[in-house]
Amino acid sequence: MRLTVFWQRMNEQFGEGYAQSVAKDYVLAELGGRTIEQALADGEPAKAVWHAVVATFDVPSRLR
Repeated sequence: MRLTVFWQRMNEQFGEGYAQSVAKDYVLAELGGRTIEQALADGEPAKAVWHAVVATFDVPSRLR
């Protein structure tokens, strides 16, 4: 998954303003206690981070 696709899905799921807040502030257990921003900065693949988002939030099937 490309990073641009990841952010498109984040924006569709949470809205453009809130997606950035979720990425910055929400710590995900599936990411080893890191935020989305931290995991991406650490080099985690966007697809793996997206799977963590799907596991944590109620994401519609069309975005999975």
